[in-house]
Amino acid sequence: MQQDAHKRALIAGSIGNFIEWYEFAVYGFLATVIAKNFFQLEGEGGLTSLILTYASFAIAFFFRPLGAVVFGRLGDRIGRKPTLIIVLVLMTLATAAIGIVPVYASIGIAAPLIITLLRILQGLFAGGEYGGAVSLMTEFAPRGKRGLYGAWQSFTVALGLLAGAGVVALLSALLTPEALHDWGWRIPFFLALPMGVVALWLRVSMEETPSFVHQQEKPVVAQANTASTLKAIVMGIGRVMVWSAAGYTYLVIMPTYLQSALHTGFNQALLIAVISNIGFALTIIPSGILSDRIGRRTVMIIATALLLILALPLLKILQAESSTLAVKAVVVLIAGGLVGMLAGPGPAMLSEMFPTRVRYTGLGLAYSLSNAIFSGCAGLIITGLIKETGNLDIPAYYVMVTAVVSIFALMTLRKDDHLRSLEE
Repeated sequence: MQQDAHKRALIAGSIGNFIEWYEFAVYGFLATVIAKNFFQLEGEGGLTSLILTYASFAIAFFFRPLGAVVFGRLGDRIGRKPTLIIVLVLMTLATAAIGIVPVYASIGIAAPLIITLLRILQGLFAGGEYGGAVSLMTEFAPRGKRGLYGAWQSFTVALGLLAGAGVVALLSALLTPEALHDWGWRIPFFLALPMGVVALWLRVSMEETPSFVHQQEKPVVAQANTASTLKAIVMGIGRVMVWSAAGYTYLVIMPTYLQSALHTGFNQALLIAVISNIGFALTIIPSGILSDRIGRRTVMIIATALLLILALPLLKILQAESSTLAVKAVVVLIAGGLVGMLAGPGPAMLSEMFPTRVRYTGLGLAYSLSNAIFSGCAGLIITGLIKETGNLDIPAYYVMVTAVVSIFALMTLRKDDHLRSLEE
């Protein structure tokens, strides 16, 4: 029976995350289409509309930390289960609503404003998803398997990104470019509704986590030390900074970079993005399992060091005119795989940094702040710097700078964190 509860928690925790990242992938992969429909302002060029599209992308990320605080406090007080149900319903409705917004040509400036407002709401609700899902999975995890259980959370990120890329690739293959720009882009957003219904059913039928129940049964619960919680959040941001930056650079922004900077065709850019996400998916679970054996610190430092060393050489191969599609595929497969090595142990590492009474809030805030700054702004920073400098190596430099910071932060991890029980 206990085993069934573990499996249900794993699936129920994963599914909301899948929907969230499916939608973010769809928005990222359709960025050029959305830019033309909503952000192609009169008298402005294509790159400006793309920057505006990424600005609305970034705004959503900046509301994630607020969502992490609001829903995190709720989750630490009333429980993981009810909070995750609330977050899921709201997130699904905000995603589906994007599919019904009229384009700029129909309602003018109101169109990009409505899209941006919906992105803000999505960011708010998504901010409440991560901390709860990771808390749920790691608190249900048997001793010695937290890395594996947490890795499933990251694995559904990969599945969501792949599903988003797959749906967009299918639509671009089935529809003419005109139909895709006209109405086809709306379909992926509507698909969030049936997904949300399945996820809701799974979450309603799951149990509350043993850690939260145990904490609630205590007669007196010690108050969390605010200073130590804030310190842990800042340290958490440093440790996952490169994961956020490299993840978004290689897994989501790459198709648009290939199209706008290297003039790659839409379908080929999308195929390369799918391959990078396959590389990402392949290494997540193995690295989570490995971190249960040799520790989070070792696995994450190795991955970060490899990203620091390989970021520029890999990008140079992508840029080379002599590089075939097969060579580019291998390059992005490796890049995606290195990000997966961070995403596997990452959730368990964050979970182990906070006691039960502040875990939902603490890990959710560390993750969402890192994502707000280093993922949400990745498209904006990279596209803006390329526009200003004309330097096409910017994506590699961006990853390298964050890797240096993360290596130092990861060095402060204790080698035996994976062996200790989650603090109550």
